[in-house]
Amino acid sequence: MGVLENIVPGELYDANYDPDIIKLRKEAKIKLHKYNTLSPVEETEKNKVIKELLGSCGENFIIEPPFFCDYGSNIHIGNNFYSNHNLIILDGAKVLIGDNVCIAPNVGIYTAGHPIDVNRRVQGLEYAIPVTIGDNVWIGGGVSVIPGVNIGKNSVIAAGSVVIRDIPEGVVAAGNPCRVIRKITESDDQITNFKK
Repeated sequence: MGVLENIVPGELYDANYDPDIIKLRKEAKIKLHKYNTLSPVEETEKNKVIKELLGSCGENFIIEPPFFCDYGSNIHIGNNFYSNHNLIILDGAKVLIGDNVCIAPNVGIYTAGHPIDVNRRVQGLEYAIPVTIGDNVWIGGGVSVIPGVNIGKNSVIAAGSVVIRDIPEGVVAAGNPCRVIRKITESDDQITNFKK
């Protein structure tokens, strides 16, 4: 069993000083550095690096550089995945992303958190809780997804939202903290242009 399998969701572990964990993060950073500096024309090599980094990925994915994560091996993306620039995934726990997910620029998906009390925090302790994003989800620019959140399939998270609790399927959600604004309906299929 690898080091990351020893991290129990919700329980504290030593993220800052455990040499095995530091080694795994460094290995991921080496791959990320290579990925983020490859020429845009080197698509085959870029795809190879991402497949080596991530736990699993489906067919037809685009991750616009720069992309950052802690380990990579806890990230699982489905088919037809697209993320724009500056995606950050802190994957101390699993991050499961479904099919047909689109992520706008400057999004952060965080499984990692730190104790509130200073004594445990300065010891380098943290916890990690999995995040799940369902099929057909669209996440707007600048969104933060906090540890333990599940976003239901077919939902839209508006730009700038901070998602601190689960979002059901088939809704538009927005705000800080993010909350459901309305259900997505058949009339949304009729919209052909957007007005402010």
